[in-house]
Amino acid sequence: MTSRMTFPRECDVLVVGSGNAGFSAAVSAVQSGAASVMLIDKCPEAWAGGNTYFTAGAYRTVHEGLKDLLPVVNNVDQDLATRIDLSPYTKDDFANDMHRVCIGRSDPQLAQTLISDSNSAIKWLAQNGIRFQLSFNRQAYKLNDRYQFWGGLALKTENGGKGLVDDHKEAARRHGVTVCWSTALTGVDIQTPDKDSALSHPPRVKASVLQDGIEKTIHAHSLILAAGGFEANPRMRCQFLGPGWDMAMIRGTPYNTGDCLEIAIRELDAKPVGNWSGCHSVAWDANASANIGDREASNEYTKSGYPLGLMLNTNGVRFVDEGVDLRNYTYARFGKAILAQPNHVVFQVWDAQTIPWLREEEYREERVERITANTLEELAHKCSQRGLEDRAQFVRTIQEYNEAVYAHRRENPRAEWNPAIRDGVSTQSSTKQLDLAKSNWALSIDKGPFLAVKVSCGITFTFGGLAVDPQTARLLQSSTGQPIPNVFCVGEMMGGLFYNNYAGGSGLTSGAVFGRRAGHAAAQVALAAKSGRQLERGDRTVKL
Repeated sequence: MTSRMTFPRECDVLVVGSGNAGFSAAVSAVQSGAASVMLIDKCPEAWAGGNTYFTAGAYRTVHEGLKDLLPVVNNVDQDLATRIDLSPYTKDDFANDMHRVCIGRSDPQLAQTLISDSNSAIKWLAQNGIRFQLSFNRQAYKLNDRYQFWGGLALKTENGGKGLVDDHKEAARRHGVTVCWSTALTGVDIQTPDKDSALSHPPRVKASVLQDGIEKTIHAHSLILAAGGFEANPRMRCQFLGPGWDMAMIRGTPYNTGDCLEIAIRELDAKPVGNWSGCHSVAWDANASANIGDREASNEYTKSGYPLGLMLNTNGVRFVDEGVDLRNYTYARFGKAILAQPNHVVFQVWDAQTIPWLREEEYREERVERITANTLEELAHKCSQRGLEDRAQFVRTIQEYNEAVYAHRRENPRAEWNPAIRDGVSTQSSTKQLDLAKSNWALSIDKGPFLAVKVSCGITFTFGGLAVDPQTARLLQSSTGQPIPNVFCVGEMMGGLFYNNYAGGSGLTSGAVFGRRAGHAAAQVALAAKSGRQLERGDRTVKL
């Protein structure tokens, strides 16, 4: 997909950002009647997709169990379906997870829209050619010849984020969306006519852009902002996330630098909301590039096998409860905990019991430096050559952990280790307790060979954003709290949904849910303007 030779100077709907939310909005606008939809992104086409490209393509959705999801996936045959355990995930389940992991701070109306629309949004994406699969490799463990799905998350896209972006681009092409790369939004002006002429000349958006170094102007009836957060901007990270965040490693696109957030706040009086000191960050390969995502390795630099083992800092000390919850509810906040450790690096450790359970795409030799040894002392020595400063404490920490594991087993001989549930296999018993528990999946680490991997903090996206109407995603004004005419905001630019943490897979679902709604509402604005009338300021009706 390439830019047209003649640069369009006007359109019905202008979308800024080529991620999941932006493409969802663009296609929705076309389907809702917009005659001309234009999508721009400041990145070159080789970087299409924003952070969507670097995801695993996971979508969290309400569903009624396996029977509800089978029609939208392409990797389950009749025989395989009989060996899958996949319980329904209800609206209450989704709401409880959101409330728990986001410490009860999520905007209740945004969360309700996200949850209520999640199932229909997934099926809408599937109708538009997004190829879904059941996520056997990431969200299921094979136990007793049955695949047990866990963590309220079952769907991913074929070939992860890479496949998702390819499918979105193809859907946009089929729908006639004009896409212009290397085109950065530099300014926005809402051209509102005099009150007496408002009915015949409704407001329009004047967008200033810079395309390949040349200043240009686009006039549109509606503007949808979907340009991501500020995670690739070290200045803004330090300003809002706090000291030390300039040292975080960038998981994805280097083009999410917060430009559009600042433009909207400065020029549109958009209302900042949400957790501006919070972000999604993960355990990330310490040997990856610090300032730019790798489009070949993509999400495979994530190192999410910590619930199966331990994490120790360079002082040889544990710093989180690796088993406090299922990985889907901890991985997005443990990156912050890693960043706070000395030198911003830690070591993940396993033994022969759990090494086979690690996901190959993240831990295979071609993707990560595997530090292997036959004894804990040898492992400590090898880790010391890679930044571990206290070898003796490293060994003592693991040995003390092992003692606590065996004490719990003696007291609970019938406890069964099961990585697909919160199994209660822990380090805490009446005879011995660790100051920092491992609450679930606590197996001893004493059977060689041993494996360690060095990880750091990889930042994914920022939580702070802009206030929107929860029904239409229309941008709200800071000074009045009222909707800003003709402007919408979705994806990572939208604030108020995630605080402190997020439930895995809910980010992509949010982009689809609110992108779809914004595209529909933006098309309505354009259709109304072209028919010679102006939508009432309070018109928030969305029928999908």
